[in-house]
Amino acid sequence: MDDPYSPARDALAGEGLGDEESSDPAVLAARLDDADPLSEFADRYHVPDDALYMDGNSLGPASDTALASLDRVVDEWRDLLISGWTDAEPPWFEVAERLGDALAPLVGAESDEVVVGNSITVNIHTLVGTFLDELLAGNGPEREGFAAADGEWAPSGDPDTDPAVLVNELDFPSDHYAIRAQLRQRGIDPDEKLRVVPSRDGRTIDPRDVEAALAAHDDIGIVWMPTALYRSGQLFDVERIAAAAHEAGAYAGFDAAHSAGAVPHEFDEAGVDFAVWCTYKYLNAGPGSIGALFVAERHHGLTPALAGWWGHEKATQFEMNMTYTPADSAGAWQIGTPPLLSAAPLEGSVELLREAGIERLREKSLALTDFLIALVDDRLPEVAVGTPRDHASRGGHVALEHPDAERLSEALKDRGVVVDFRPPNVVRVCPAAPYTSFADVLEVVDEIEAILDSGAHEKYATNEGGVT
Repeated sequence: MDDPYSPARDALAGEGLGDEESSDPAVLAARLDDADPLSEFADRYHVPDDALYMDGNSLGPASDTALASLDRVVDEWRDLLISGWTDAEPPWFEVAERLGDALAPLVGAESDEVVVGNSITVNIHTLVGTFLDELLAGNGPEREGFAAADGEWAPSGDPDTDPAVLVNELDFPSDHYAIRAQLRQRGIDPDEKLRVVPSRDGRTIDPRDVEAALAAHDDIGIVWMPTALYRSGQLFDVERIAAAAHEAGAYAGFDAAHSAGAVPHEFDEAGVDFAVWCTYKYLNAGPGSIGALFVAERHHGLTPALAGWWGHEKATQFEMNMTYTPADSAGAWQIGTPPLLSAAPLEGSVELLREAGIERLREKSLALTDFLIALVDDRLPEVAVGTPRDHASRGGHVALEHPDAERLSEALKDRGVVVDFRPPNVVRVCPAAPYTSFADVLEVVDEIEAILDSGAHEKYATNEGGVT
């Protein structure tokens, strides 16, 4: 068939499969798996045989290619010692730019606009800080085709007005911590200048409310939004938000942690000014693996808010000049020496994702979540789906809402189904495309149904905090 995943989409649309025999979900799962052009990739990831791993939106599993690139760097460290920076194949010295080049196609960017380095929160600090400094210097975003955004940023004609940052109430908390800190460090009161877009339903953010906030406040200098919400999995319209920001004279920055590697992005085409993401979720580069960032070419040459020697221009970096000269690329926002052992697995993991193809991975991801939502609708009446059903608004995981979500997640883990709980009532289920089958999704729903029907989750106590 031309579209191997159409039966999953049809099932969610309520159209079934067209005949009684294949309306059985087990038959549907088998047909989808048999037709899946990406099914062979699952054998290249390491997931325990007794586990149904549905937590790749928190930490992706190891792959053969990621482990091989890590092993290579460990061998180089043992055999080459310090000369690995120049004599390893490829040299360690260029690792951040080389991996940035590999990641760039996944986010729709040029190679010199993406670099790996630091952690995701450190990258939020340095990028938000950089663009706050630009605003305080009277410089606003320059974006051809957005006349209102050209020239100096001066709300109400007063260049001394402190800029505000627009966020939303469903953001991952670390983003707010970092932004508030950057505002404070510039003598700006975050209680006054961190403007928060509310959610209408506690699950999603309506883009009209972002636009309304921009219309209501003339002091917003940076719009900072996720590409996908961490709890509900809502996928944002990046181009629409970037355009609204620019039309209001604000920079557009994004946290892509919960979509990079699962959803293809077009940051250049969308007009994004800067973005950050981690590499340990859908990019499968290992726990605490190196962060990544994007800075549009039009902003290259700025002085980063957090300067460090690894962001120095490469040609003169080892002259050890006391005057900092930033690289004329996204590489300027590196700070310290890159941690080779946390960067190495990314090389292999990205190689595997690029072999699969980000567009094909997205197509399968949507089919897997279509199938999951259809099964929940049909068999779990006490469970609500908190993730948008529209493909354009859905990321890579599904938020299942239940009053006893925490206890349900614990019961699932004891049965080998690895999910996570997010307060107050969400079990996040992530059937990641590279290594999840449709039969896996069906088995997860079977387990949830069995737990709820038997009341097995009721024996579990709720936790006060802790890692989930």
